Order: sequence, then structure tokens, then C-alpha cells
Amino acid sequence: MKKLELQKCIVGSVYTNCYFLKNKENGELLIVDPGDAADTIERKVSEMQGKPVGILLTHGHFDHIMAADEVRKKYNIPIYASEKEETTLLNPKVNLSVFGHGSCTLDADVYLKDLQTVELAGFSVQMIETPGHTVGSCCYYIKDEGVLFSGDTVFHGSVGRTDFPEGSTAAIVRSLHRLLDALPDETEVYPGHDASTTIGYEKRYNPFV
Repeated sequence: MKKLELQKCIVGSVYTNCYFLKNKENGELLIVDPGDAADTIERKVSEMQGKPVGILLTHGHFDHIMAADEVRKKYNIPIYASEKEETTLLNPKVNLSVFGHGSCTLDADVYLKDLQTVELAGFSVQMIETPGHTVGSCCYYIKDEGVLFSGDTVFHGSVGRTDFPEGSTAAIVRSLHRLLDALPDETEVYPGHDASTTIGYEKRYNPFV
């Protein structure tokens, strides 16, 4: 990694990975999937001495968004998501929060189109649509740093569940192949749960390939 300082917190009832992407040159910071525990997230930001400038959501399930609005208000920063995930974010039944998690709804500030690149915190961040876990699931790729934040699309040796509303096994397999066909083997993959992996490892060992 060239100018990226990457750290994470594990938050919430299903142990979601919340990532912190700090630019070592300017101190600006992005937060990926603030799923819960806004106070923990704020402490991590303080420890890293970063200046938050944006929130990236890989998808709209409750365990990835529960702290997003509080963090947005705390730092007065925008939330980014795929344009196809708006329904999930705004519907508690689809984002699963209605099932015992407080019926959360959230509207992003910026809805991105497939393969759109935005300049954030001094990084060129590309949003790649990867439907399957949800209809608007996406990944964020920072080519210059060789990293991909895959949400619940790609896990270490697996893929995300598809038995939730609007999930599709066929779609998530297509999304997996899209990523593996497009990205270099050495790309480091940081998923929404559990351990990191690489594109090369998934090409060789992921049973869904």
C-alpha cells in the first residue's frame, strides 16, 4: 500500500468488518460499512488521527448501516452507495432491520452508477456493481492501492448468503466471476465479515468459481 493506512473494527451482533481508510499524505479518511457502535467508530477515528470525508456502503443490510447516520451527522460527511441499493436502504423488511434490530431506514447522499469513479480522501475509488447478496450490492476498488472492499459478495473461500430478500445465487456467482476476470491476482480483498483474501486465492480455491 502506497499512501493507504488501513485499519478495521469488528462491530455489531454479527461481527461486521468496518474499515477505516486513511490517506497518510493528507490525513483524510473514509469509513466503509459503519454497521454499529458509533462510539467505537469515533474512537478509532480519533486513534488514527484522521479527518473523515465520506462513508462507503457495500450494501444496505442492517449490520452494515446501523451507525451510518450517526457517523454522518457527527462528521457532517456524505454517504455513498450503489444507485440500485436505494430500495434496500429505505425498506426495513428488505434490509432486515425490522427483524429485531430497530427498523432502520437510511438514504444515501450520493448514489453511484456501475464503474463510476469518485475522488475521495485523495484516492480514486471505483464502485463495481456485484448483485446477488442484495440487488444493489457493490464493491469498492482502489486500483492504485491494490485493494477491494467486497462487502458480502466475496468471502475467504466463499460468497455471501443469497436466501435473503432480493438475493440470487446465480447473480452472485456472476458477480464473483466479474471480479475475478477483471482484477489482478495480487489484489487484496477485504470482505464484510471474517478474514481477508486475494483475487488470486479465490481464483484457485473458491468453490463457486
